[in-house]
Amino acid sequence: MKALLTIGLLVLSNTFMTLAWYGHLKFAEWKWFSKLGLVSVILISWGIAFFEYIFQVPANKIGFAGNGGPFSLVQLKVLQEVITLVIFMIFTLIAFKTETVKWNHAIGAVFLILAVYFIFKK
Repeated sequence: MKALLTIGLLVLSNTFMTLAWYGHLKFAEWKWFSKLGLVSVILISWGIAFFEYIFQVPANKIGFAGNGGPFSLVQLKVLQEVITLVIFMIFTLIAFKTETVKWNHAIGAVFLILAVYFIFKK
């Protein structure tokens, strides 16, 4: 149960992180948003990133083996990175129709899966 809760919270966290880091590139298509200065865009991104931390901190606290969770610190970090890249690719394909997945991206994904395999191997 703690493993699924941790993964779910990391998915939510990384969804907000992706919006905070890259959403402004898409939001710039909105007329009102495109008129904002850099400081305003940074403040909006910080506001979105706040929600990232609301999910990320509990995910790590619940998931960390030192707190009774199922994952080592290294496993938590690898999970977070893989989830980040999956969320990012989904966001990119949905929000930016000009981006495509190429063969080298697929090979990179295979290496990520192998990384998870080796990190979690006992």
